[in-house]
Amino acid sequence: MTSTVFDSLAVLQQAVLAFEASGVSRPDANEVVEALLQAEKEAKQSAIEYSFSQLEGDWRLCFATGTRKIRQGGIKLKKGYYVPKIAKAQISFHRDETGAERIGNLAQLGGLTLKFSGPARFQTKKNLLAFDFTQLQVCLGQKPIFSQAVRGGTEKEQKFGETSVAKLPFFAFFVIGDRMIAARGRGGGLALWVKDDRFS
Repeated sequence: MTSTVFDSLAVLQQAVLAFEASGVSRPDANEVVEALLQAEKEAKQSAIEYSFSQLEGDWRLCFATGTRKIRQGGIKLKKGYYVPKIAKAQISFHRDETGAERIGNLAQLGGLTLKFSGPARFQTKKNLLAFDFTQLQVCLGQKPIFSQAVRGGTEKEQKFGETSVAKLPFFAFFVIGDRMIAARGRGGGLALWVKDDRFS
């Protein structure tokens, strides 16, 4: 492992540690973005393959970047930012009773929680997770107060297996570890998540 890779992972680990524990200094946002880009580059060069089982569990969003379109037709990363702990954003991966891969996305502010869920499928060779959200549930505290199918619901879920990745949202993962995962989304933004067991 080169010193560049080690330094990049060390920056990401420091960002995770600072998110998990109060009083720990966190790396500058620009440094985290550079570390994510370097980790992505190294993952492509090493051709490491991950599996869906390594993703299973709940992950709290720690750091993210936005994107903006540029005149040349591409995208450019906006400045990265740490997600405030008061605004909980969590992603989860699991298998249902049939063994099918599933994704969940939770956003919580105060006592109100929005939960999206739907089918997912992981491509090991590309470390790419395609997904679609087909169900929405709104909770007040722990109590569900509203739920319904979204974006075509059951019908879209039934056709998910036949749907091309080109037509689906996805995450291209380049770091999957015990305490953190990192990926680039279809829109081009980068994100870093922390294992959520210390926040539940």
